[in-house]
Amino acid sequence: MSRVSDLERRFAPASIEGRQLVGLAAPYESETRIGEFREVIARGAFARTLSENRDILALCDHDPAKVLGRTKSGTLELKETVHGLEFRLQLPDTTIGRDLRELANRGDLGGVSFGFRAVRDSWEGDLRTLHEVELHEISIVSAWPAYPDTTVALRSRPIVMRWIDPRRAWLETVR
Repeated sequence: MSRVSDLERRFAPASIEGRQLVGLAAPYESETRIGEFREVIARGAFARTLSENRDILALCDHDPAKVLGRTKSGTLELKETVHGLEFRLQLPDTTIGRDLRELANRGDLGGVSFGFRAVRDSWEGDLRTLHEVELHEISIVSAWPAYPDTTVALRSRPIVMRWIDPRRAWLETVR
């Protein structure tokens, strides 16, 4: 059984259009700096989690009191592509959902993040490769993303990509 205290979180940039958010929550083979080490996500790292049909949440700022959607209800769809973990999220007609839409339209969102537990990883010097992760949630966040290649866009307009300086990336490990 997984413990919330072991979850790692990664952040990536965001942008929005419409009522449906779509984007890349975790890019494959895109190296980033996480504090004192570098990290990369290997292709297929999310395959097992997705095949298990787990209930994965979409949250606002990693707050479980701010649920935006979930795979169990079909309001969050996740899939692996050649680029990484892609998502489609139906924003709720709630204060948080409307606020996120407005922030996205203004370009004020910081990015997309994901909370996970590493199942299998490897190290080569200061480079950590995530080969298999147990995904718990993705979040739309106002903070800086760790993976600058991540995108989010609100459907009903063209997708807009916003890149965040990877030197501002950070790691949050709940202990």
